[in-house]
Amino acid sequence: MKESIVQNKSFKFSLKIISLYKKLQEEKEFIISKQLLRSGTSIGANIEEALAGQSKRDFIAKMSISSKEARETKYWLRLLKESDITNIDVTEVLSDIHELIRLLTAIVKTSQQSLTKN
Repeated sequence: MKESIVQNKSFKFSLKIISLYKKLQEEKEFIISKQLLRSGTSIGANIEEALAGQSKRDFIAKMSISSKEARETKYWLRLLKESDITNIDVTEVLSDIHELIRLLTAIVKTSQQSLTKN
């Protein structure tokens, strides 16, 4: 199966999250960094599962979970940006998560619409 845009973007995003996690660990930030690592890398994992879904409903369910994980990741990134926990600039990663959220929202909406038409 050909790789999708959202699949590639989510994988690259996961790599950025891992890098950010390592930097946060070096600064002794252990709580938010672990939350961020968990939610940020699960986006791509759920997309992978969705692409192997057994049905259209299964696909939509997994993509919806990816969307929720992306929104949680955005929350942790906003906390990092707007708190005094770290001086690490997360602006680029925030921009990436906004793009992923837009993609996932469009995929879920389009898939739900095509499901109701059938």
